[in-house]
Amino acid sequence: MEARVLKSTGSWYVVETLDNQIFNARLRGKIKQSGLRLTNPIAAGDRVVLRNQVDEEGNHVIDKILPRSNYVARKSTNLSKEMQILAANIDHLFVLVTLKDPKTHPLFVDRFLVAAESFRIPVSLLFNKVDLYSDMEEAQYEEWAQQYEKIGYSCYRLQGNKASSADFLKELIKGQQVMLGGNSGVGKSTVINALDASVRLRTGSISVAHQQGKHTTTFAEMHKLNFGAYVIDTPGIRSFGLVDLEKEHLGHYFPEIRAVMEACRFNNCLHLNEPGCAVRNALQAGQIAQQRYRNYVAMVEEENDDPYRRNKFS
Repeated sequence: MEARVLKSTGSWYVVETLDNQIFNARLRGKIKQSGLRLTNPIAAGDRVVLRNQVDEEGNHVIDKILPRSNYVARKSTNLSKEMQILAANIDHLFVLVTLKDPKTHPLFVDRFLVAAESFRIPVSLLFNKVDLYSDMEEAQYEEWAQQYEKIGYSCYRLQGNKASSADFLKELIKGQQVMLGGNSGVGKSTVINALDASVRLRTGSISVAHQQGKHTTTFAEMHKLNFGAYVIDTPGIRSFGLVDLEKEHLGHYFPEIRAVMEACRFNNCLHLNEPGCAVRNALQAGQIAQQRYRNYVAMVEEENDDPYRRNKFS
């Protein structure tokens, strides 16, 4: 019996079958993960197969995970060589960005974009809390929107605490399984409540001392919305470490770098200080944004064993 995973809590799962029945299920034994070193073998959004019969305790049992079309993962916050899958089988990823209360750092955004690009997952940026913007934030929004839309990422303005502000988003995600990602405090739960008031997720406040959100979501959970969409709400993230990406391939996941890198003199060019680098030439000509390039360099120069647990930029 096939089902999709709505919620993963580590050892127990909430699943929905193809005929819309909701069950609690558990994993018995180990499931092969194609050599992946995971802290969570099953994630929200996974498709799984349940045994036809319940176990001796009356619980549904997950026998296997069906192949994933894609997933978004980060380095584990516990072990740098393991990873945590945040969500699987994503039709579209929406990264929530706030320019105030709290301020999202562009490096955090670009990490998410790279993770999505590695699986060619379509991504859009949702700029939330626009009602709080001063003239300075408005100018920053215009700069960011121009920068990201130029390279193919749609940018939308949103006031998550105003339900009508999310009407456009309902049309975008209808019939899809999408993921909301972002820092703690950017308003993911508030946005989901705006999309479907019957969900009634708990929302949190901002820490005055650190201008960060207080965690209100402990485990990733997928919500079935009343207009025919599934939205995966992930725990608030304060750091996002990339996994399984070779530095030599990182440029492929920046669309503006990918567009010109074949013209580099050397096939193994890292676009740092090499002679005949087409990427550096495009940067100097203003074809690549300085901020994006700085973030690319930061990712290339990071240590491979860095678990990215430090909250450097928020």
